[in-house]
Amino acid sequence: MTAMQVSSLKIDGAFEFTPRSFPDDRGVFVSPYQEAAFVEAVGHPLRVAQTNHSVSRAGTIRGLHYADVPPSQAKYVFCPRGSFIDVVVDIRVGSPTFGQWDAVLVNSSKCNAVYLSEGLGHAMIALEDDTTMHYLCSTVYNPSGEHGLTPLDPALDLPWPRELEFRLSEKDTSAPTLAEAYEAGVLPRYEDCLALYASLKA
Repeated sequence: MTAMQVSSLKIDGAFEFTPRSFPDDRGVFVSPYQEAAFVEAVGHPLRVAQTNHSVSRAGTIRGLHYADVPPSQAKYVFCPRGSFIDVVVDIRVGSPTFGQWDAVLVNSSKCNAVYLSEGLGHAMIALEDDTTMHYLCSTVYNPSGEHGLTPLDPALDLPWPRELEFRLSEKDTSAPTLAEAYEAGVLPRYEDCLALYASLKA
């Protein structure tokens, strides 16, 4: 029987899930997502509308991304190969932890995963070449509702290893800072996020 350890991150609505692995002389078996453990932690099932898959060179930063609330997009992220630092940023205006972040080392040997609720910001950095990130998404990609913040925002000071040569898309490089997005009024509101979470648990 499989088992899952669950840890709450310091950002409300974000969790780390670590499954038990079953190695033998053939290799290893693991269940990165287990619905019973997820529902117990989060309070509702994960609706999977789309799965995404990326392969990155060492130093590649993807993010900091978020989506309009509603419907936004919750993500369950794990690492079939390599390793990356996964970062969750609270960008919900009015949240007690607005502007704070938490980070988790996600790798293929631990087979752990990070879940972030709708309305949170997400970014990652690959720590080695051919790092694979696979994630389950609660909604489909919606270009008009997708947004980004610069992952190099000095005010956030995200935990990117300085020994790596950073690789970013042009879109992520030119994205606004958290303060600029706040002033523009384009960030999710905490009260809207709470209403969405309540509807998912109804």
